[in-house]
Amino acid sequence: MQDTAYRDFHSRLIPTVDKSRVIGVRTPQLRKFSKELVKHFDVSAFLSDLPHYFYEENNLHAFIIESFHDFDTCTAALDIFLPYVDNWATCDGLRPKCFYKNSDKLADKALFWIKDERTYVKRFGIGVLMNHFLDDKFDERFLKIVSQIESDEYYIKMMVAWYFATALAKQFDVSVLIIENRILDRWTHNKTIQKAVESYRITKEQKDYLKTLKY
Repeated sequence: MQDTAYRDFHSRLIPTVDKSRVIGVRTPQLRKFSKELVKHFDVSAFLSDLPHYFYEENNLHAFIIESFHDFDTCTAALDIFLPYVDNWATCDGLRPKCFYKNSDKLADKALFWIKDERTYVKRFGIGVLMNHFLDDKFDERFLKIVSQIESDEYYIKMMVAWYFATALAKQFDVSVLIIENRILDRWTHNKTIQKAVESYRITKEQKDYLKTLKY
């Protein structure tokens, strides 16, 4: 399944992973392969064989977890796997389907992950709040929780900015208070505004106003 041109391109996007650990398998192929494995084989040995060496092994592991229908089984597998995640792409690409039917349990789990000091466990928790709790399940208290995250880690600060840019697109009137009151650190504050201004989901009037709020 290796595509060396894709490997050379994609490895530049994940600087925390050495290029020697990237095979170069495109995501659609890897997802298809994961479904075949789950359907025809016992994958328990692979899931327990941590840490994996190759980037694609981690992504394959993530895609297998996505297939788990039982919420408790899925989150138990995540608690084992997430500490081994070493890049933003594996972290952000992990979207278990069972999350959509278990919002009550999921909120508590997301807050549990956010409290973790490991970069990609925390980032995953923020991503869960961004992907599942800014629409009909929106809860204003999550804005405060994410705004209080303190970290010098680039991949956490970037996720916080992405979270608030998305919140501005979906819950502008409440989320903009975080920006108006300058709750976030300067870098994250300005990055949030930058990402929001780049979004097609925010009106021109909103964008113009946000630009006036830059540090």
